[in-house]
Amino acid sequence: MPTRRLMNGWLTAMFAGVFMQILTLVWSANAHAQSYPAKPIKLIAPYPPGGGLDTVSRAFAERLAPRLGQPVTVENRPGGGATIGGDVLAKSAPDGYTLMVGSIVDYSLAPHFHRHLTFDMRRDFVAIVEIAFGTVGLVVAPSLGVNSVAELIALAKAKPGQLSFASSGNGGAIHLNGEMFKQMAAIDILHVPYKGTTQFQPDLMAGRVQFSVDNVLAHLPHVKSGKVRVLAVASRQRSPLLPDVPTMSEAGVTGFESSTNYTLFAPAGMAAEIVAVLNKEANAVLQQPELRERLLALGIVVTGGTTETVQAKIPVEMVRWAGVIKAANIRPE
Repeated sequence: MPTRRLMNGWLTAMFAGVFMQILTLVWSANAHAQSYPAKPIKLIAPYPPGGGLDTVSRAFAERLAPRLGQPVTVENRPGGGATIGGDVLAKSAPDGYTLMVGSIVDYSLAPHFHRHLTFDMRRDFVAIVEIAFGTVGLVVAPSLGVNSVAELIALAKAKPGQLSFASSGNGGAIHLNGEMFKQMAAIDILHVPYKGTTQFQPDLMAGRVQFSVDNVLAHLPHVKSGKVRVLAVASRQRSPLLPDVPTMSEAGVTGFESSTNYTLFAPAGMAAEIVAVLNKEANAVLQQPELRERLLALGIVVTGGTTETVQAKIPVEMVRWAGVIKAANIRPE
C-alpha cells in the first residue's frame, strides 16, 4: 500500500508538472503574439523599384503599418529572377520582423532554372496570404488580322512554325505562358526571347513578332490606342479592367490559367500565432476600398483569404509549371 501511494503520488506530480509546462508554453506563445510586433518590420521586394511587385509592396506596407502599430519598410533586393530576395528571406529569423512580397510562380520556376538554388519555397517559406494577382492576356498585333483566339490558333495551324511569340527571356513566366498556350492549343509556333517587355513592344506593335502572353498592364496604353489587341485574359474570371474580353477558357482553350502573383511570405518556422496576426491584419488592409481601386486601375485584382488557401496553391503551381517545362524540353542556359 505505501508503495502504491508513493507511485500514485509520483504519477500525480509528474502529470501536474507536464500540465504546467503545457500551460507555460501556451501562455508564452499567446504573450508573444500579443506583444507582436514590438519593433519595425522589413518587407523584402525581390524586384527593382518602380515595377508591379514594388508598387504592390509599397501600397500594402503603407496601409499595414498603422494596423500593426509599427513601421513597415520596403527593402528592394532584386536579381536572379527574384531568387536573391528569396534567399534573404529564407535565411532570416522566423520572428515576424522580416517578410516578403513575392510570386508563387517565380518560386515554382526557380528550381528548374537555378542549379545552385539555396532555398526551397515549400521548405523555407510560409505563405501568409495572397495579396493580389495581375491580369495576364494574349496580346496580338492588329496587323495579324485575327479577332479571336480561335482565329489565331487556326492561322498558326495553317502556317506551322511561321508565327512567333515574344517573351522577356528564356525560362521566365511570359515564355512559359507562351509554351503552355502552344501545348494546350497543339500548335507549332516560334519563341523569340527579349530582355524585357519594353524591348519587344515595338516589334509586337509593328507585327514583326505576332503575339505574347503577358501582363496586360504593361500593354494597356497601347491597347487603348489600338496598337495592340487583347484576345483573351488568362484569369479564371473576366477582368474588371477589360470586362468585354473573354477568358482563355471562354475563348476555347479550356483550363488555361495564368497570372502574375503577389503573395506575402515569411520564413518557415514562424509561430502560428504571429502568422494568424499577419493574416488577419493583411486581410483587413485588403478590404480597404481605396487600395482595391488603386490596384485595379493598374490591372491588379486584390484577393486576400486564409493562409490555408494560399498554401494549397503552392504544390498546384509547382506541378503545373514543372509539366510545362518538361513538355517544352526547356533547359537552364
